[in-house]
Amino acid sequence: GIEYFFASDASALVEHTQKVFYAEDNDVVAVADGKLRVYNSGETALQGNSGQIASMGNREIATLRMELDEIMRGSFPHFMLKEIFEQPESIAQTMRGRLLEGPAVQLGGVHDRRSDIRKSNRIIFVACGTSYHACLAVRQFIEEMSQIPVVVELACDFLDRLCPIFRSDVVVFVSQSGETADTLEALKYVRGHGALCMGLVNVVGSSVSRLTDFGIHLNAGCEIGVASTKVYTSQIVALVLFALELSSDSRALEQRRKQVLLALERLPSDVERTIKIVDDQVTKIAARLESETSMLLIGRGYHQATCLEGALKIKEVAYIHTEGINAGELKHGPLALVDDSMPIILFSSMDRTMDKVHNAAQQLLARGGKRRLIVVSSEDDHELDEVLDENGAETVRVGRTVDCLQPVLSILPMQLLSYRLAVARGLNVDLPRNLAKSVTTQ
Repeated sequence: GIEYFFASDASALVEHTQKVFYAEDNDVVAVADGKLRVYNSGETALQGNSGQIASMGNREIATLRMELDEIMRGSFPHFMLKEIFEQPESIAQTMRGRLLEGPAVQLGGVHDRRSDIRKSNRIIFVACGTSYHACLAVRQFIEEMSQIPVVVELACDFLDRLCPIFRSDVVVFVSQSGETADTLEALKYVRGHGALCMGLVNVVGSSVSRLTDFGIHLNAGCEIGVASTKVYTSQIVALVLFALELSSDSRALEQRRKQVLLALERLPSDVERTIKIVDDQVTKIAARLESETSMLLIGRGYHQATCLEGALKIKEVAYIHTEGINAGELKHGPLALVDDSMPIILFSSMDRTMDKVHNAAQQLLARGGKRRLIVVSSEDDHELDEVLDENGAETVRVGRTVDCLQPVLSILPMQLLSYRLAVARGLNVDLPRNLAKSVTTQ
């Protein structure tokens, strides 16, 4: 007879079947006598006959595009470490078929809607957690390339405020699973106001991909670890491609586009090399920090998102209170936390914020941050070397790329640090307490 399996995530079914269907809101699924039946009590399915249950015969069967080895650890002790080391390939997969020779960008669904997006008055990104940080990381670049104001919203806060939405808005819903409860509720709210809806998800056939007008599929591969790593970096890359697609007809931005496109071609190898050069150093840093109870991560510009995401990773898997702080806000309160016992990680990059970040480093060193300061910077950023060496601070060198992609390289030491801290503290890396991979309840 036929076997039926029920799961909250399709990846759990790969070892049993490749054929799945995705239940919709108000669906009731019944299996009896070897037959599966789907009923729905929602008003939409019944064309207004609320309160009754109707049999549904129009549920599409989908084929899973993942292999069993994608959900196996292989030679790695944990899925999280495997997924960190998979990032060169996952980023390449996100760009495959989209980054063309020339170089040029071709994003099918976005290309067809480009004129509609260009006419909009505002682009709003709605997301939660790590997906929210990915949107923050690329906000500045999207504004630069599109010349359209960009707003990044936490889905829960967006719903709490009932944010005003207009038909001239484009709203982008970013979710790893495509099933995030708050993001889905926000999507339904926006659809009711007639705005153009775009999805950015990693799961084909997910609710966000079905309910939006068009979108981008990440193709990052299955991610098992609760703490997202490879999906985060693929989200950044996909959003950079989105910005490049929007500006593809702008001659004024041609040189900037070419600079970023060439950097994208090198990015997978840059990621692979950065992981190799920082892993041993990060393992030693984790051994020193494993007994800490609090940490500060500080940066600005493109690295504001890196601070927030790095802090989230350490909280998620190492259970250490960690706060991500914009360096421009230090004198507005957070500087009071700095003393000779507080571990601080500062992100520096060679962009227009460099001088301000270096000034923040001087402030931290002058207020007791000596020997507890770790600076994450690119290989050719040597302006602070003498001052840092004099004060016993440590520098973690990552690869150098174009400013809008630097967060991809700078987050790698934080992913590894959170993993190494969790292992050193004897914690369950892949299944942190109280957390789930897909947040399907509000």
